[in-house]
Amino acid sequence: MSDMPWLSLIVFLPLALAACLWLLPERFCRQLAAIGMLSELLLTTTVLVAYNPGGARFQLLERTPWIASLNAHYLLAVDGLSVLFLPATALLFLGTLVASWNAISDSRRLHLALLLALESAIMGIFCALDTALFFVFWELTLVPIYFLLARWGATADAPRVAARYCLLMLAGGVPLLIAFALLAAGMPEPTFDLTVLLAVPLPRDTQLAVFLLCLLGFGIKVPLVPVHTWLPQFALAAPGSLTALLVGLKLGAYGLIRFAIPLAPEVAADLHWLLAGLGTVSLLYGAAAMLAQSNLRVGMAYASICHVGLALLGLASLTAQGVQGAVSLLLSFSVATGGAMILLEFLRQRTGSTDLQALGGAAKSMPLLATGFLVCGLAGVGMPGTSSFPGEFLLILSALEQHTGAGMAALFALSIAAGAFLHLYRKAFFGPVQRQAVADAEDLRPREWAVLIALIAMIVAIGVYPEPWFDLVRPAAEAWAAALAR
Repeated sequence: MSDMPWLSLIVFLPLALAACLWLLPERFCRQLAAIGMLSELLLTTTVLVAYNPGGARFQLLERTPWIASLNAHYLLAVDGLSVLFLPATALLFLGTLVASWNAISDSRRLHLALLLALESAIMGIFCALDTALFFVFWELTLVPIYFLLARWGATADAPRVAARYCLLMLAGGVPLLIAFALLAAGMPEPTFDLTVLLAVPLPRDTQLAVFLLCLLGFGIKVPLVPVHTWLPQFALAAPGSLTALLVGLKLGAYGLIRFAIPLAPEVAADLHWLLAGLGTVSLLYGAAAMLAQSNLRVGMAYASICHVGLALLGLASLTAQGVQGAVSLLLSFSVATGGAMILLEFLRQRTGSTDLQALGGAAKSMPLLATGFLVCGLAGVGMPGTSSFPGEFLLILSALEQHTGAGMAALFALSIAAGAFLHLYRKAFFGPVQRQAVADAEDLRPREWAVLIALIAMIVAIGVYPEPWFDLVRPAAEAWAAALAR
């Protein structure tokens, strides 16, 4: 590619559009946001096509001095562990725009501006290779999330849930900030450059502190049991479009892959049992909690806790196969679980609820919506032929090879999660119609079909023929594992 700053365009285009919204009449804001998000999808796809898996580890690198006194740089780049998340994120944001197209009737300009600002911050998280810059993007996500939840929440206590979420994430940011400061101070010359930090071995004591601090900070965001309690409340209180973003984009798990494990390889190898234990507990707890739910959104939130536990269990093997499976599963979250949450928002807009007692027989009036949710839900539980299956298969193999007992527990938990999803689906979409709102509900509109078709196409493409996606991730995963083995 040319010297065009592609990653900077991806990171700051949504933010620039958010500012432009205030220069237009409000009736044109949705169209500008849609054009911007389509442009973002095109840009991220261009970067994906241009990425060379057999080339340098980090590509499309952009480096500019940022804070000279701290030796911090504006440093962006992508590798096989991050490049796939860019188009997946852009597609998911486009889906959330469609989900909120007619749902927001007041302060629409502000809502769209916050949504675009959030997209900008999340793209920055996936592109940043300077830990100080990464932390800035990480914290910037809190501002739009707070206002989107507090202002347009689905329940009366949404402002309280928003405040609790932000306080927890701010608390989780403290150990991350301390960890990044320890990393910089531990270098011969203080630096926040990840490429330098990965190349210079740290003393064991520093590694231990960095690993535990990152595990705590990122674990809250994942979320891992026992710091998971914010997610079910968030899933119920937030607008469905925002829930799709938080559940579909596992930024905490990405942080563990990018920072926590590779920056403390010796300690990660010694504490592999801790990673495996946390993953197994999250697996079992998430699956068991699904059985007790009576709300589809909360049930899918617990399903995500269960399956992200599998990703952590696979990462605990510290192998290329494990990280490859984890990245593949996290990518599937974007299209499968995120897509399921978008469809649940369509359902809530039509019926006023996603609670099982308020539904029943929804497939009779909304067959397309019911079919789409079934496909996304089956992908989320790892049905063969769907996007989650290749990643789950690699993760289970990695777990059985390195932690056999935990691997067997994972198989048991995944079976429970699959049964729990089918139970929730049957109660919501089959049986007699109980409410007039369900009987009168309209099925998917044309622009909603487009989102559904795009999601199902990705789910099937990744599930049926995963090799192109694996080829993109494999060299970076092997480099990740080789660095741990040194």
